[in-house]
Amino acid sequence: MSTRQHNFHIPVMGIGFTIDSPLKVAVYGIDSSISLVDDMLIEKMRKHYCHKYNLVYNEISEKIEDFRAKRITSYLDMMNNVIDNKINQLRNCSEETVEELKNYFGMIPAKKDEFSKKISGAHCSSEVKEWVRQNIQKGSIDVNIMTKVDKDNYVGKEKLPVIYNDAHAALRGFAESTVQGSLVLSAGLNPRLYGYIASFEDFYPKSRNLKKKVVLKVSDYRSALIQGKFLVKKGVWVSEFRVESGLNCGGHAFATEGNLLGPILESFKVNKTKLIVELHDIYIKALTAKNIEPPTVPLPVKITAQGGVGTHEEHEFLLNYYQLESVGWGSPFLLVPEATTVDDETLHKLVRAKEEDLYLSNVSPLGVPFNNLRGNTKDEERQELIKKGRPGSSCPKKYVSLNKEFTEKSICVASRQYQHLKIAELQKGKLSTEVYQKEFKEIVEKSCICVGLGTSALLANKMDVKSEGKGVSVCPGPNIAYFARVTKLEEMVKHIYGKTSVISRQDRPNMFIKELKLYTDYFKERVYEVLPAMDEKEEKRLMRFSNNLLEGIEYYQNLFSGCKTVLNEKATGVYAELKNVECTLKDLQRELNAGKQLM
Repeated sequence: MSTRQHNFHIPVMGIGFTIDSPLKVAVYGIDSSISLVDDMLIEKMRKHYCHKYNLVYNEISEKIEDFRAKRITSYLDMMNNVIDNKINQLRNCSEETVEELKNYFGMIPAKKDEFSKKISGAHCSSEVKEWVRQNIQKGSIDVNIMTKVDKDNYVGKEKLPVIYNDAHAALRGFAESTVQGSLVLSAGLNPRLYGYIASFEDFYPKSRNLKKKVVLKVSDYRSALIQGKFLVKKGVWVSEFRVESGLNCGGHAFATEGNLLGPILESFKVNKTKLIVELHDIYIKALTAKNIEPPTVPLPVKITAQGGVGTHEEHEFLLNYYQLESVGWGSPFLLVPEATTVDDETLHKLVRAKEEDLYLSNVSPLGVPFNNLRGNTKDEERQELIKKGRPGSSCPKKYVSLNKEFTEKSICVASRQYQHLKIAELQKGKLSTEVYQKEFKEIVEKSCICVGLGTSALLANKMDVKSEGKGVSVCPGPNIAYFARVTKLEEMVKHIYGKTSVISRQDRPNMFIKELKLYTDYFKERVYEVLPAMDEKEEKRLMRFSNNLLEGIEYYQNLFSGCKTVLNEKATGVYAELKNVECTLKDLQRELNAGKQLM
C-alpha cells in the first residue's frame, strides 16, 4: 500500500464538481474522488476528454447491455491512461518538463528544496532523472458511491436482477476498470451492495497488495465497527475509515446524536489497534473459507477526517494529535478551477457567499438535510415552476427514483409526477389553510439535485444542457464563507501547508467551535419543532443529544487547556464561546423538562 505524496485529499463534491478532478490533480500526486451517480454525465465527459486528447471515442448508448457499468469503466480507463501518460512524461525528465517538475515538487514542502538543489545547473542529468522517477507519485483516482442511491432498473416492464441496480452497476464499472484506487462508500450500510464487492478479485490481497481498496465514510466509531465487521466477514478489507463531521461539511449532512468530531476522533485514536486486530481476526477466517491465503499480519488501515478544516494549524493538529494519515479539504477547493469544475456564475456566487447564504435545507429527495447556497439557479428554476402551477421536475435522469407511494415503479419525490399525485392527495384532506400550506411547502421544496449537482460541469465545459436545463445545485459546507476569492492550485496547497494564507477574514471560528455551534442550532430547531407535541421517546432522544453535546464541551475544555497550539491566539474567546454554548444547552434542557411535565 503506497504512501500518499500529500497529507490532504480532495473528497467527492456533488456529482459534477469533482467529476474530472483526478485529470487535474493526480499528476501532482493529489488524491481526489469522483461521484459515480450520473453515468449520462460521465459519458458526456468521456466524449469531451476524448476529443480534447485526440482519443478514439465510441459512444456507449443506453441500447447496449450493462451500459451504465461500461460507461463508468470506459471513463475511468480513459482517465487512468491520460494521467499515466502525463506522469510518464514527468518521470522521463526532459528540458521541456523542467518547469512542470518545479510546479510538482514546489507543492511538496519536504521535497521542494531537494529538487531545487538537484536541478540547479544539472537540469536533467541521469542522477536527476533517477531521483525524479523515484519521487514522482500519481495521486489516487478514487470513486464515491452513495450506498442508498441504488434504484431498480428495467428493460421495458421487466425488472432487471439486483446487480443492474444503480449502485451495483457503478461498483461493477469501477471493479472492472484498470484504475488502482479506492471505492469510497458513503451514506451507510447496504448489505446487498457490500456483499457484491466480494465478487471482484481486485478487492482481494495479492502479496499484501490490494489493487482496489475500500474506504468507509463514517460518522462515528460504532458505525465504523459495524460496517467494518460486515465487510471483512465477506473477505473485503477496509483500508481506510474516513470520519466526516455530521454538520460541518458539504453535501448531505448526516448528523450524529450530538457526538462531535473531536471526541469521535479520540475514540478512533484510542481504539485503532483494537479495531484492526478485531477486523483482522475475522478477515483471516473469511479468506481461509474462500481458499485465499490470508496475510499473516493485518493489512494497513488509515484513519482520515474531513469537514470544516480551514487553516494550516487545524490541519496539522488533526494529523498530529489524532494521528491521522490525511485530512480532507472539500469546499475551499470549489474556488480552485485547477482542481474542481464549477461554472462561472456559480463560482462567483460561492466567492460572495457569507454565513447567512449557507444553510441546511430540506431540498434533497433523499429526505436527508442538505447543505445549500441561497440563490442557486436550480432553486430559482424550481420556484418559477411553482409560480406557474407546475411544481416538480421532469425527472430526466431518475437516479433518486426511490418512492413507491403511488406507483409500482419507483419515482422521485422531486418529480412533477410525484408532486402532482401528492398535492392531489393533500387537496382531498380537510386541512386548515395553515396546515395545508405547511404540507404543500414540504412537497414542493424537493429539488432535482441529481441533475442540478452535475450541470455545472457541463456549463463549465460549454457542453449541451438541453435535456438538463441550466439550473445548478451547489452544496458547499459552512466553511466556504471564509474563503472569498478564486484561488490557484499552488496557492491552496501552500495555504494547507502553512506557506501562505488565502483567508482574508480574521473572524473565522475554530473548526471545532463552528461544528459545536452548528449542532447547537440544529438541536435548538429540533426542540422547538417537537415541544408542542413532544412524547416521552422524543424527550429522551433530545436529552441524550444535548448530554452528548455537553460532554463534547467538557472534552474540548480539557483538550484546549492541554493543547494551546490548536487555538493559536484565540484561546480566551474560545473558552468564552464554550461557556456560552454550555449555558444555551442547559437552558434548552430546562425547556425540555418543562415540556415533559406538561406531557
